[in-house]
Formats: sequence, C-alpha cells, structure tokens
Amino acid sequence: MTHYLLSVHRVAGEVGQPVTEEQLRQSYQRLGVIEAELKSTGAWVFSGRLHEPDTATVVRQSGGTLLTSDGPFVESKEHLGGFYIIQAKDLDEALAWAGRVTAAIGAPIEVWPFADAQGA
Repeated sequence: MTHYLLSVHRVAGEVGQPVTEEQLRQSYQRLGVIEAELKSTGAWVFSGRLHEPDTATVVRQSGGTLLTSDGPFVESKEHLGGFYIIQAKDLDEALAWAGRVTAAIGAPIEVWPFADAQGA
C-alpha cells in the first residue's frame, strides 16, 4: 500500500455560496461518514484541519543562525486548509477517496503520493 496526502485547499477571502445551518450540518455528516469508512477499511492514517495561513511561522537556517518569521512561507491567495494521510493500493483508489471528500466539502483536493512509502 502507498501513502497519499489528500490536501484540502482554500482561497483566502473567497466567499462561496451562502449555506444554511442545515446544509453545513449535512456536509459535516457526509464527511463523518467518509472518515468512518476510511478508518473501517484501514485507509485512514491521520488527518487535520489547519488555522488560517497568518497563524503559520516559518523556521529556516541561515548562516548558522536559526531564523523565524511570520508565515506563510509562500505569499498566495490559495492555502492549505487541512489534509488527510491515507493508504491506498493505487492512485485510482486514492483519487476515489479524494472525490468523495471534495463532494462533501466543496473544496479542491490535491492528491500526492509519498516518496518511498510503499509498505510503510
């Protein structure tokens, strides 16, 4: 099995269609079902939701000195809003999980295989 990163992307300041409390509840319920299935099938490894990009801190080494600066590292309207790490037999299976997540939350999902992660 290969590990995949399913990254959830957001656009800062983007205002989508207004949603009702009921629509939001249904979205969370659909996501809960997907996450339960990920866990029950053994595909789920870890997941997390991230704060807004202005809460990030960049750490780097320069000339033997450790430097920190307010993040994010890349100045962009698009940012990582959350992620799943899953294991899947192949890319098609990972894409199927990503398709279910994007349908539940209405945000783009980027799928990346981990390097040398087979059988990890």
